[in-house]
Amino acid sequence: MVKKSLMYISLCLVFWSISCQSEKKEKTEEASFNVTSPIVKDTLINKDYVAQIRSINHIELRAQEKGYIQSIYVDEGQYVQKGQLLFKIMPNLYQSDVNKAKAEARYAEIEYQNTKNLADKDIVAPQEMAMAKARYEKARAELSSTNIHLGFTEIRAPFSGIVGRLHVRKGSLVDDGELITELSDNSKMWVYFNVPEAEYLNQMSDRKTNDPLHVRLRMANGKEFPQDGIVETIESDFDNETGNIAYRATFPNPKGLLRYGETGNIVITSPYANALIIPQKATFEELEKKYVYVITKDNKVKAREIKIAAELPHIYVVASGLGKNEKILLDGLRMVQENQKINVKYQKPEKVMSNLDLYAE
Repeated sequence: MVKKSLMYISLCLVFWSISCQSEKKEKTEEASFNVTSPIVKDTLINKDYVAQIRSINHIELRAQEKGYIQSIYVDEGQYVQKGQLLFKIMPNLYQSDVNKAKAEARYAEIEYQNTKNLADKDIVAPQEMAMAKARYEKARAELSSTNIHLGFTEIRAPFSGIVGRLHVRKGSLVDDGELITELSDNSKMWVYFNVPEAEYLNQMSDRKTNDPLHVRLRMANGKEFPQDGIVETIESDFDNETGNIAYRATFPNPKGLLRYGETGNIVITSPYANALIIPQKATFEELEKKYVYVITKDNKVKAREIKIAAELPHIYVVASGLGKNEKILLDGLRMVQENQKINVKYQKPEKVMSNLDLYAE
């Protein structure tokens, strides 16, 4: 008796489950789903490229003479003017060399003048006069050399810019050629970025004049740099390993916001004629591929892969996989199944585009 009761309850549950599924399917089939079509229009496409930011003038300041750092006149991050004294190496030894060279030059000058006076009276041979003159010129050259070495004990800014990190401190012993700091002129910046071969060819073929290519810079914080840049150089060769070619754009940097070593993204805006545009929310993704549900003539849904040419806020530009007159499911993508027949409610694409506020599911 108990077994019969359990069997009866089980059968009731099975029939109830089947009834619920059937009822759910009927409700889904009875529901109306919004569908739309792609819109075709000319638009602008933004392409992003990872960029490295460099100063046009960025150099390493190195000691040209060996010695102890006697004075440091600047601090890290300080803006300095061209010719401003930055560091001084203890000059005592070099000043002593200058004094010695001055004395030797003076001695050679006196000797030369005496020999010249004698030569004018034909008392000494011309060869003696020539040798005295050569000794005098040699002494003057050695004096000039010692003055140059003494000058190297004062390290001055070769141009106006910002001082980098100080690699020495007062009293440090530095060798000839040792790094002391860096100096950057950030009034203008060079921004380097790489462009794939296909996009390079499109850019070059789309340009109808020799007007410069204007670009924008999106900084690391996501904000756009207020000044536009101009592409001034393109390297001669493609990188065979990456298939890219390097561009260099120049940006004015009047407020000094950009610094050497920053990163960002270059944004190039290009016109796109007859772009096939659909809402992002009308797509779904599987295994990193984009799909839409195409509505057949008998109102069945068919999943179809599409290729994306560009992504804009809330919309995709379709490169292939969809025709301009085809209808696609606009919402409820998770409520339908492949080959399911549905009731459709057509929405004009112009109205759909004007009301977009969702991203792709």
